[in-house]
Formats: sequence, C-alpha cells, structure tokens
Amino acid sequence: MRFRILVVDDNPINLKLASDVLEASGYVVDRVTDAESVMGCIGSFHPDLILLDIALPGMDGLTLAKELKANSDTKHIYIVALTAFAMKGDDKKARDAGCDGYIAKPIDTRKLPYQVGETLSRGVGRC
Repeated sequence: MRFRILVVDDNPINLKLASDVLEASGYVVDRVTDAESVMGCIGSFHPDLILLDIALPGMDGLTLAKELKANSDTKHIYIVALTAFAMKGDDKKARDAGCDGYIAKPIDTRKLPYQVGETLSRGVGRC
C-alpha cells in the first residue's frame, strides 16, 4: 500500500522540498498552499496524512487541524504540524489542536520520510 500525503505550505520552496522528499521515498503526494484548499483536495485525494504548515495565510494551520479533527469524515486523517516558529510549548499547542505529530523547520530531508512513516505506522490495523 502506498500512503497518500497532502502537503500544505504557502512557501513554494518548502512545499516543493517536502513533496519531492516524500515522493522520492515512495509516498503519493498532493500539494496545496492554503487551508481553504484542503477540504476540496481531501474530497478527491483522500490523504492518509496531512503535513500542515502552521503559519498559513487566511486560516492558520492549528484552526484547520481543529476543524479536521472535529469532522467525522476527516478525524481519522493523521496531521503532522510543521512550523518555522518553533518555540517552547508549540508542540503542545499543536497536539492540543489535534495534531498527531510536530516537526520544526527547517526540515531534515533525511529524517522526514521516517518521521512521516512513524506517524503512519501508529495506524496499522486501525479502523
């Protein structure tokens, strides 16, 4: 089974880097640049995991995470928060919003596929 990842980042360089690294590791990847595009994309892409930038224009990533986890149709999707503003307590804020993981930017391209894989492996066998 090839896992499907939705990468959400408004920075084109970060979006391309994360997507390229994950695609090279065998994941099927789709990309969007804002929170508002996520719901439309989910309907056709059906991701197993969303790699979600926290600082997005319009709706921020934590608000989106809360909305996704509150929705019975999307609450099963893993969400891993990405942020360049890694401050003490930010990982707790992300988890409180419903995120299943947290990665500080800049991403380590060697670790990213493993970090995503670890999160996805928690769901093996779940309904």
